Amino acid sequence: MLTISIFLTLIIHSFSFGSGLMVFAALFYARVMCTPLVISYHTHLPTYGKNYLGFIPKVESICWELLRMVHSRADLTLVTSPQMRDELVAHGIPRVDVWRKGIDTERFQPSFKSKEMRDKMSDGNPDDFLMVYVGRLGAEKRLKDIRPMMEKMPNARLCIVGKGPQEDELKEYFKGTKTVFTGQLGGDDLSSAFASADAFVMPSDSETLGFVVLESMASGVPVVGAEAGGIPSLIDDGKDGFLVPPGDIDGFVERLQQLQDTKFRTRMGKKARAEAERWGWEAATSVLRNIQYERALINFHSRAFGGFGRPGTRGMWRLLGMRFRGVLRRLRFPWFKRRVDDTTYQI
Repeated sequence: MLTISIFLTLIIHSFSFGSGLMVFAALFYARVMCTPLVISYHTHLPTYGKNYLGFIPKVESICWELLRMVHSRADLTLVTSPQMRDELVAHGIPRVDVWRKGIDTERFQPSFKSKEMRDKMSDGNPDDFLMVYVGRLGAEKRLKDIRPMMEKMPNARLCIVGKGPQEDELKEYFKGTKTVFTGQLGGDDLSSAFASADAFVMPSDSETLGFVVLESMASGVPVVGAEAGGIPSLIDDGKDGFLVPPGDIDGFVERLQQLQDTKFRTRMGKKARAEAERWGWEAATSVLRNIQYERALINFHSRAFGGFGRPGTRGMWRLLGMRFRGVLRRLRFPWFKRRVDDTTYQI
């Protein structure tokens, strides 16, 4: 679903390619309505292209060209980590800012820890060291990296929560190991799955942020994650979690074995929870609404007149008309009625 948010003098806020091709509809409406456009970037297209369309020559270069074509037409692109911002800027995408992270720290907290859920996740062996992964089951998540970790940790168990295109393949791949697949969970069951584990393992190197990492930290469960994408912006290595180079099986095993120490794990889990508590949704939304939308408006007006920034187009006159109507509205002429209310349309 494409969400078009009209804020102040009309702002369209759309997601990038993670929601399919609806971003092109947002581009169209921004052009037609001569409206500031904000695009949120959550799915790292070049990585997905490499994992799923690697047979196409230069597929990563094609993905970057596509991203430049779309995001250069936005008045502000929002990404979820400083690392992702730097990567997009390095590839020629302008006007990029970091969307402050935020999660529901009431929904995800240590109090959801459950003996019943741990029994389920550990296949009736709650005293064993229990690792969990929650999220999409796809090749880009590198979940197959976890099996060799388990082979070096004979007392460890793994619970995989979620669904995705690689689900059947992963069930076959992990057959014969101490692994439980729960399928997709929601509500209190999901909160309990996070809080009932000993460690969260995230081998993926394709995360633009990794909200599940924050949710695990909020649940008081330390994360051992790949030092890639947006994950390093969430974890203070060695303090509230661990970072390991992607694909470094021995590195992951070493850190997971450290977390088998109950006292050490508990201390790190408390620090992880304290860090997560700093990032509530209210603060994140306030920054978006009061600072970043305003920045998009400034970018829009500072760029060359016209829908896509080309001077001398008919869009210039539409923009001038919009400004003139704004002046009349502020002067409160009795014969002038406001044409557009602040609202949100969904298409």
